[in-house]
Amino acid sequence: MSCPHVSGAAAYVKSFHPTWSPAAIQSALMTTAAPMSSGINMEAEFAYGSGHLNPLKAANPGLVYDANETDYINFLCGQGYATRLIQLLSKDNSTCPKDTNGTVSELNYPSFGLSTSPLKPFSRTFKRTVTNVGSPTAVYRANLSFPTGTLKIRVNPDVLSFTSVGQKLSFEVIVEATMDKAMVSGALVWDDGEHKVRSPIVVFI
Repeated sequence: MSCPHVSGAAAYVKSFHPTWSPAAIQSALMTTAAPMSSGINMEAEFAYGSGHLNPLKAANPGLVYDANETDYINFLCGQGYATRLIQLLSKDNSTCPKDTNGTVSELNYPSFGLSTSPLKPFSRTFKRTVTNVGSPTAVYRANLSFPTGTLKIRVNPDVLSFTSVGQKLSFEVIVEATMDKAMVSGALVWDDGEHKVRSPIVVFI
């Protein structure tokens, strides 16, 4: 995905939703992108991201993974950024909380990535929150798409029932496996019958 396309698409979505945050717009673009085949490039999502952008679908994504400045500041703090640099970026007096680990898995991002060691059992839990931007009442069911016999993945809860626009609901994705391949990728899709909100899941060595 080239920068002009990502910019021309973001601007299109923002024209329909001027109050959406940059994170919400990014989520809309990512979760409505058409998946691509790893046969095109063996590096899969590392090569082509979430897939081929579809601005028309992104204008009506159903759900978005939103995030605010505080979320990103906590992440940067956990990555070891000094307070001076944090304040330079935030342009205010933001300081680092003491209880954040700032890992990527803690960001409310519309994809899931995990690096692990070969032949070593692992278990990782990702926590995410989605915001309903579609129908006021909607029921989304989780569908997982992965190569057979690779990862054990659970979504809890696997049904999200919304009663209003703007409502936020949280869920967890638990990934367990012992990796004997360099990379395994698939996706979690939240489906309400009208929208398919797709998030790539990638585990790599």
